[in-house]
Amino acid sequence: MADKPTSGEILGVPYNFDRPSLSRLISAYWQPGEGMLVEKPFGVGYSLNLANWRSWVVVAVAGALLWQQEQSSSTSTDESEDEPVEVIVDDD
Repeated sequence: MADKPTSGEILGVPYNFDRPSLSRLISAYWQPGEGMLVEKPFGVGYSLNLANWRSWVVVAVAGALLWQQEQSSSTSTDESEDEPVEVIVDDD
């Protein structure tokens, strides 16, 4: 049988299933002078380039949204448990 390629592109989306190493991971996620998105060192698709300041903005916004969601879900859960709910059934 022919060996299947472990890296390449399908429909413009890169993939790489070579065994990852620490040096390859670091060099893939830290590429000064490149754009915000870089090819993933393992798997399918793209990842954030941590050498680009725009990537840190995306991480900060995602973290803020996650923190806001956690805060709002914890406060809304506490309020709904404290107040009784009245149900009115109208039989006409």
